Amino acid sequence: MEIDLVYLWVNGNDPQWQAKRQSVTGDIGHTSVNCRGRYMDNGELKYSLRSIGLYAPWVRKIFIVTDNQVPEWLDTAHPKIQIVDHSEILPEESRPCFNSVIIENFLYKIPGLSEYFLYGNDDMLINRPVTPETFFAADGFPIVRMNRRLFRKSYVWFRQKILKKKLSGYNRQIANAANLVNSKLGIYFGDRTHHNIDSYRKSDYEHVYNMFKNVIKPTLVHHIRDNEDINRHIYSYVPLAEKRAHAQYVNKKTSFRLQIHEVEQYQKLEEYNPIFFCMNDSQFATDEDRRRSSEYLERRFPNKSEFEK
Repeated sequence: MEIDLVYLWVNGNDPQWQAKRQSVTGDIGHTSVNCRGRYMDNGELKYSLRSIGLYAPWVRKIFIVTDNQVPEWLDTAHPKIQIVDHSEILPEESRPCFNSVIIENFLYKIPGLSEYFLYGNDDMLINRPVTPETFFAADGFPIVRMNRRLFRKSYVWFRQKILKKKLSGYNRQIANAANLVNSKLGIYFGDRTHHNIDSYRKSDYEHVYNMFKNVIKPTLVHHIRDNEDINRHIYSYVPLAEKRAHAQYVNKKTSFRLQIHEVEQYQKLEEYNPIFFCMNDSQFATDEDRRRSSEYLERRFPNKSEFEK
């Protein structure tokens, strides 16, 4: 089994990229949709690749999807590294794209991508040795790591209909995915994936896209996130519903999402020592929080990987 790894990466500090984004989306705001934290490059990709070199050296190729950008420290001549520009996989109406939800629909179009692949954001890291069996079962089906959300459908209904409170944009997008799968296949998934490196089969991915392409197509012009977007959970929910994937529930000792503006979470990360962790930037983070995050990652992964110049 050959397994590839796909990242999305953007350097939001690049003035040329900033000018392009501003021409499309306007000024950076203070909501999660278009905040600095969504685009900032705090060096996470470098440390994530260090974690891959340490704990998953068996990965065949690493595809880094970018918008006409390349990390300056990256050794692009390394045989495992391949830069993929948005223009190679995204339709014209989606470009320029500042919406990872849209980009995620087209991962299966990456040239040369293996049938079995992993996908993660640049702030997702591996903390302990893993094997291919960590991500794919003996039957070849993906293992989908989930956070259990009991009675999620009832909670969403109660919150919206009774309390008259809106879901966040992110939760709306996940609910969109769950509702589509429910309407098509009669199964509702309230659980959420663990917000870390996930496993997929390319053939499943293309199958799901074709199943819902008429619903997805109107969202492709959303250059920044929109409440009507359909979260990539749909690419896990359908294989689970069709029994071509296996659900595995996580806890904080297996997968931990650290909000970098919450200082106390660093100690919890050390205590839990999970297999996976994520250094989540957001609209609440400051430059001081980002500095602290980078310094922590440098202490945790101090040695250069083979992927660096």
